[in-house]
Amino acid sequence: MSRLSRIVVVGASAAGLTAAETLRRHGFAGSLTLVGEERRPPYDRPPLSKQILRGAWGAERVALRRHDALTTLGADWLLGVTAMALDSAARKVTLSDGSVLAYDGLVIATGVAPRRLPSGHELSGVHVLRTLDDALALRAGLLTAGSVVIVGAGFLGSEVAAVAREFGRNVTLVDPSPAPMIRQFGEDVARRCAELHTRQGVHLRCGTAVTALTGRDGRVTGVDLDDGAHVPADLVVVAIGAMPSVGWLADSGLTLDDGVECDHTCQAVPGVVAAGDVASWHHPHLGRMRVEHRMNATEQATAAAKTLLGADTPFAPVPYFWTDQYDVRIQAYGLTSPDAQFQIVTDDPATGRFAALYGADGHVIGAVSWNLPRQARLLRRHVAERAPWRQALRQASWITPRISPSPAGSGVTDRAERHSQEL
Repeated sequence: MSRLSRIVVVGASAAGLTAAETLRRHGFAGSLTLVGEERRPPYDRPPLSKQILRGAWGAERVALRRHDALTTLGADWLLGVTAMALDSAARKVTLSDGSVLAYDGLVIATGVAPRRLPSGHELSGVHVLRTLDDALALRAGLLTAGSVVIVGAGFLGSEVAAVAREFGRNVTLVDPSPAPMIRQFGEDVARRCAELHTRQGVHLRCGTAVTALTGRDGRVTGVDLDDGAHVPADLVVVAIGAMPSVGWLADSGLTLDDGVECDHTCQAVPGVVAAGDVASWHHPHLGRMRVEHRMNATEQATAAAKTLLGADTPFAPVPYFWTDQYDVRIQAYGLTSPDAQFQIVTDDPATGRFAALYGADGHVIGAVSWNLPRQARLLRRHVAERAPWRQALRQASWITPRISPSPAGSGVTDRAERHSQEL
């Protein structure tokens, strides 16, 4: 730790703040500088598509720390400034204001940026959602909109659709995949998500893609789809995923492949670690991965900061994520791969509550719950221990397998039913 006298943290959101706090908590007393692209101090992002968009919370409530807590870090805060280049050999970061920061240790926590459609974003009424300012602008638009089209039916798009329906808006959800969140959860859960949105009055246009946004007098008027249809809208939300913010790292000497490529301890090169949405690291049990979820930002930033201070501990979390839509909370641990075996292990989807396990190569790799938070936490143990698939089902004496009938040919559920019969 004595060799480190100057540490720079690029990215002043949850991961960057956690890294800075961890450094101080574990004895780093040198110069600490945090660089943030936004002018706001660190705030929490998950509430943006939920409480902030609904208007249940004021903007001040998403702040991660009070002003006095930030002050006690003894850090230099450079907000409203963007990192433009990194020279990892010379250990220098160049900023958008022309200044250059020298460092002994560097934490990269620049997160991700929303993907955009090839054209149409210049039209008024077209929104993306990543920042607090984005959320406030989108809420203002939803308050006056009549028809809303949401492009992308992943976590973010589905959550925005739910809020827009709560406002009573006419909502169309468009995605080239056959059902909402199928890439995240597989066919069985995705089908239930589709049923949830349909019951709430959302018009699903799954299996179709947007070819263009249309407008008049500088304002959006609708979207054209690849099946020839036109869907009118006076507000469009583009939620088609995000890209790691690594443009400033070109020619830096770092390996960039779906983010900043790190080893099992979150180190990119000596003296440089990465954490949060931007970091791609080698999970000792799950292989190379990059996780865009809030819990990972905190856990990985803690691990990365310790690595910078000399620790050599593999970062091997059980990934955790959740989504709130209408009166449903879906929680998941581990990998909920669409290609995995899928088995509902407790309750019954017909009741509006269930929990399930995902398996691969004879082991449990993930768990999901639908309005059953306690069961989700209990199932986490099987994921953490990579329990043998059949053993996990047998040992769960507190559960009774109940699988609702599924349409013929729904592959994931069919496999689960066959597997249940084999047991």
